[in-house]
Amino acid sequence: QVQLIESGGGLVQAGGSLRLSCLASGRTFSTNPTDWFRQAPGKGLEYVASIMYTGGFTNYADYVKGRFTASRDNAKDTVYLQMNRLQPEDTAVYLCKSGPVWGQGTQVTVSS
Repeated sequence: QVQLIESGGGLVQAGGSLRLSCLASGRTFSTNPTDWFRQAPGKGLEYVASIMYTGGFTNYADYVKGRFTASRDNAKDTVYLQMNRLQPEDTAVYLCKSGPVWGQGTQVTVSS
């Protein structure tokens, strides 16, 4: 079964950027789309973005449109989330999901 491994989180100042990666380990991604979610402290899971396996079609939550960009490199079994103009309210654990499989998450902290 595929395992998803996120990386790229960290501490950044408001207005800064980070690029998250989601690597499919063990087996390649299925043809499912890959989704990004986030969970802030004390809050529920929140949808961020999706990218289809082929064709590059993407979808974003309104609060990240124009700031976040999802992309993928199927040859590298990796999906990316480029996050620009980060704000303190973007602070959360970011998780990727493909079909029924979830990654463990990577922490993003944005300081004001």
